[in-house]
Amino acid sequence: MNKTIEKVNAAIVIIGNEILSGRTQDVNVFNISSWLNELGVKLEEVRIIPDLENSIIKTINELRKKFKYIFTTGGIGPTHDDITAKSVSKAFKKKYSYHKEAFAILKKYYGKKFDDPRKKMSKMPKGSKLIHNPSSAAPGFIIKNVICLPGVPSILKSMTNNLRQFLKPGIKIYSLTVSAQTVESKIAKGLEAVQKKYKRFVEIGSYPFFRLGRIGVSVVIRSSNKNSLQSCHKDIIKVIKNKKIKMFKGI
Repeated sequence: MNKTIEKVNAAIVIIGNEILSGRTQDVNVFNISSWLNELGVKLEEVRIIPDLENSIIKTINELRKKFKYIFTTGGIGPTHDDITAKSVSKAFKKKYSYHKEAFAILKKYYGKKFDDPRKKMSKMPKGSKLIHNPSSAAPGFIIKNVICLPGVPSILKSMTNNLRQFLKPGIKIYSLTVSAQTVESKIAKGLEAVQKKYKRFVEIGSYPFFRLGRIGVSVVIRSSNKNSLQSCHKDIIKVIKNKKIKMFKGI
């Protein structure tokens, strides 16, 4: 009997008025999604929401029922508008209080400069587990399937190794890319036929580009089955060659 492998999916909630206003450009989605892909966890949804308690609570409660993991970024710092931890506490109906281990870590890190705003960074939902931070000490936390991380990209990225222990890996997804000097309309029918052939095993995406004066299309194919991936790759190359379209290397 074949063992059924559980689908492992995720969503990201970017929390911050600075993202919505355009003052700050988000790169955390790229960093998290790339890392999740290596673990076989499929990112299926991303939302950007403001620093508003009701919005955070509503979004968390909606998404945590739909996805294996929810990642939040931002809003766990020392200032008045850092309300993610408190809002998540309310979403789970848990007491918002000091985490003893987090408090001790931050007290040791800041010493005499451990003031009330910095103490706030050790407050989180009761029962949370810490995600240790090798960059600036202030930890993230996980409660059930909700993982709360800082918004600063370099700090978030440094914490992923300490986060791995809490995640269940999924099926590894492999990908190949074919880039051609053409427009999407010229290969659309051919790609559609190939997608129908491999619809159970392969996902095909078509992405136009204009780079260094060259117009083209990158066809990205993704699958957990290496044999299907290779076979589909050959069929797509055949579609492009039959149209006498030039292919690019290294794009």
